Formats: sequence, structure tokens, C-alpha cells
Amino acid sequence: MVLGIMQPYFLPYIGYFQLLKAVDRFVVYDDVHFITRGWINRNNILVSGKAHLFTVPLQDASQNRRINEVSLAPDQQWRRKLLKTISQSYQKAPFYSTVFPLIEKITYFETERISDLAVNALVEIRDYLSIGTEIVPGSAVYKNSHLRGQERILDICKQENAERYVNPSGGMDLYSREKFEEENIALFFIQSKPATYPQFGNEFVPWLSILDVLMFNDQNRIHELLDEYVLI
Repeated sequence: MVLGIMQPYFLPYIGYFQLLKAVDRFVVYDDVHFITRGWINRNNILVSGKAHLFTVPLQDASQNRRINEVSLAPDQQWRRKLLKTISQSYQKAPFYSTVFPLIEKITYFETERISDLAVNALVEIRDYLSIGTEIVPGSAVYKNSHLRGQERILDICKQENAERYVNPSGGMDLYSREKFEEENIALFFIQSKPATYPQFGNEFVPWLSILDVLMFNDQNRIHELLDEYVLI
């Protein structure tokens, strides 16, 4: 069992999906504190050759609330506006006709919570790319919110009988290989390699939302890009 654990992000960048594909089971860490000005409800897409930040508006979002407690804003016009921006920006992309209906379905998913919107998008894109990883909502399963940090991650790993835990490389200072080895769990960190592909023939803009990857690449090429990482 190879396990990955991450907060739910809406249409995150390719590195998130590299982790998703690299593991057998992916736990959505939805019952930890919301990160303001993070990537839970926003990301970048390509608009006029430059990175453009889109944001899903939220209601009463705060670092004092858990992600699965944060609601979408009552005004739902953001969905139409986001889709209009995407359509105008990507309508000449090679895979627009296939991908835009998928993004419409994701954007119009009926829910009041950002965590549900993000998880549904992960599931939809996983299925579109035929990735076999199981996605599990953490708050519904592990019942260990009394634990913190590394101890909570280790508890999830033990509940899953994980033999290997893979974390983004940004967490290298947060986790101890020795602690994981004491529990007979191998700890690895995934580090993305720079990945490029044509974007309307302009200078490449890296690390945009997975939406950008989907618009410009067929599924075979996307899987090649998803495998462009090293485990350290």
C-alpha cells in the first residue's frame, strides 16, 4: 500500500496529480484548518499568454475553520464568469472541445462546500485520465482530528496499513524518516521535474492549473507529463 495525503485543492497544478497517480490510495485531508491565500480555492490559468489567477469566492473562510466547514459564497455568478474566461482563453486550444464540457460539469457541481467541489473535480479528472488511484475523504474515515502534524499522518498510515508514504517535497522539513521507519513505513518525497508543452506557440508559462495541461495535451502525453518526477 502506497499512500498519499493532501488538502483538497480546486483544479490544482500538475504536481498534485503526479502525487495522485504515484500512490494506491489518496487521502483528502479535508478536516484540517483552512489556509487563507493558499491554493484550496484558486489557481492560475493562461489568459493572453500570461498566468491569470482565478478564485472561487467563499463565505466566512478563516484559518480558524476546517476546510470541510468552509462554504461557497451565496452568489453563484462566479461559475458562469469562470467558464466564460476559460472559454475565451482556451477555445482555440487543441483539446478544448473535449475538455471544456468536463470543466463545465466540474464547475456546476452542486454543493455548498469548497471541499466537496474540489474533491469532485479530483475524481472527475482522475476518471477522465483513467488513473486507478482510490480517493478517500479523510474526515469521513479516520476520526483522528485530536492528533496533530506528523502524528496524525502516521496514524492514517497505520490505519491504512501503508508500507510507503509519499509527500510533496515541500514537506521535507516536517517529517522524520526515522519516525516513519519505527512504524515500518518508508517515507518518500515527490519532486516534479520541469514539464513543457506547446501553448499557442508562445513562451511557455509553467505550473498552471491542470486545466491548462488538459487543454493542450492528449491523454497519452498527459500521462508522460505525470510521470516526470523523482522520489527522494
